[in-house]
Amino acid sequence: MAHLISGDVVVDERGTVRFVNDFDFKNVKRFYEVENHRAGYIRAWHGHKNEHKYVYVSEGTILIGAVSLETNGMQQFILSSKNPRILWIPPNHANGFMTLEEHTKVFFFSSATLEESKADDLRFPYDKWNIWDIKNY
Repeated sequence: MAHLISGDVVVDERGTVRFVNDFDFKNVKRFYEVENHRAGYIRAWHGHKNEHKYVYVSEGTILIGAVSLETNGMQQFILSSKNPRILWIPPNHANGFMTLEEHTKVFFFSSATLEESKADDLRFPYDKWNIWDIKNY
């Protein structure tokens, strides 16, 4: 089951610091940043049997889902740079997200190399699991 790792924001006369101090990078082998061309754009669904993913929004806001490939159980989360958190998506899950603001930037941290990830890649249509109705929040 996916879960959130909480962070915080500190603001003083020098500026702002966002952090997630309880996140441990020991399983991370690579990372990449995603920025959609517009708000409301959906990137989904992408799954892995073995790979762990960690998701952090450095700018903007997203609606993100994690779906168990074993049970089809869905989870929905809002991640925002205004409330720093990292979402852990375990193996045997698919994930997808929709940007809710312009210029949103999303970092994905992966437990797999690119070669390992490609060998473990599962793709599904964006509407296979419909979490995109923001009225649920």
